[in-house]
Amino acid sequence: MADGRPLISVVDDDESVRESLPDLLKSFGYDVDAFASAEMFLRSTRLRDTRCLVLDIAMPGMTGPELQHELAASGKSIPIVFITGVEDEAARVRLMQQGAVDCLFKPFSDDALHQAVKLALGLG
Repeated sequence: MADGRPLISVVDDDESVRESLPDLLKSFGYDVDAFASAEMFLRSTRLRDTRCLVLDIAMPGMTGPELQHELAASGKSIPIVFITGVEDEAARVRLMQQGAVDCLFKPFSDDALHQAVKLALGLG
């Protein structure tokens, strides 16, 4: 946490998402870091400080659901808000049954993201 602000980590292979979402999340008052892959996030020093993960589902290498599984298997409990460009309600339900806080379909509203993050942080 920087200045008492919760750290939100954004993991998405899409550069435009990694550029826009941190700015939006910072405007909500959060500390934000962005990663181009699940592997980069797992190797980072920010892993232990992350209070919420905004995570793309489909990425090259390790996918979002695979990262979710990896974190759970290693005993790391980080609330996850999935984001995806593929509107698949069955996948959304499955991810939430596996512990995700929410799964937002792109394009989602600023308010929908803010509400999901607040819920993940126990503020909603």
